[in-house]
Amino acid sequence: MRAWIVDAPGPIATGPLVLAERADPVPASGQVRVRVHCCGVCRTDLHLAEGDLAPRRRGVVPGHEVVGVVDSVGAGVSRLVVGQRVGVPWLGRTDGTCRHCRSGRENLCTSPTFTGWDVDGGYAEWCLVDEAFAYVLPDGLDDEQAAPLLCAGIIGYRALLSASVPPGGRLGIYGFGGSAHLTAQLALAQGLRVHVLTRGEGNRRLAVELGCDSVGESQDEPPEPLDGAILFAPAGDLVPVALRAIDRGGTLAIAGIWLSDIPTITYATDLFYERSVRSVTANTRADGEEFLRVALRLGVRATTVPYSLADADRALADLASGAFGGAAVLHVPPQWLAS
Repeated sequence: MRAWIVDAPGPIATGPLVLAERADPVPASGQVRVRVHCCGVCRTDLHLAEGDLAPRRRGVVPGHEVVGVVDSVGAGVSRLVVGQRVGVPWLGRTDGTCRHCRSGRENLCTSPTFTGWDVDGGYAEWCLVDEAFAYVLPDGLDDEQAAPLLCAGIIGYRALLSASVPPGGRLGIYGFGGSAHLTAQLALAQGLRVHVLTRGEGNRRLAVELGCDSVGESQDEPPEPLDGAILFAPAGDLVPVALRAIDRGGTLAIAGIWLSDIPTITYATDLFYERSVRSVTANTRADGEEFLRVALRLGVRATTVPYSLADADRALADLASGAFGGAAVLHVPPQWLAS
């Protein structure tokens, strides 16, 4: 099969992503093989390619927002069948036995496996997934719409819950890419006031189109104190900026696997009055299942930019340069599907 691999991490302009030929994968016990139809492009993929997030092994295939159809099953598979449309997410497997898994916090598992980091992901014609960690996708979502929901949407949902904004409250969103534009829709549909602070004219324009209450530059002060905020931009220098915008008792949720260094935080001006900062680490399967139901019910729709899988390197370069708003989605070319 054809697949993109991270050969030698480095700046995206140096070509760390390489198109290669790989043997078609064969599902092991408990696994299914998915014929990839499309795969969302996540900023985590960019961090992996550029080395901000160190690859777990050389030559790994990125991609963890995968939509496709089961075309082969391994021994013992009973939940999924050939021909079923599924989504393959970031969380690929947990040990199920550590104290975090046993307490329902599998996102904090001490021995997890992640798609597109530990095991090959969806920048390919096929990928494998443990049947217990695949999502059966509802009919109301087409492939391109479903792909960004599988990480950007799910992690944004968990971040929104973590920010603990009360009903009718004021949410700040710092950065406005694939995850943030989905989270904003959720927040608006639930009656929150949403203030977006982001760089990039395209991102600000999208925030206005979605009906956010105000839109400004990343370093701007929002028009009213925030009850909570989410930092999507991987910029540690925005942490004290966001904290100063949050009212007493508010929470800043940081929704990213990688963040640049955070500058000095002053206790009296940034944290006092019971402000808090918390990270958002992966998600549980329950988070994903709940989010997909909520997104379908509330009519959350991704703003997508399609690319051919053959142009995955260009999609990552465009993501790095801020060339588009919303989320990029790779499609396997028809001639590849037929071959």
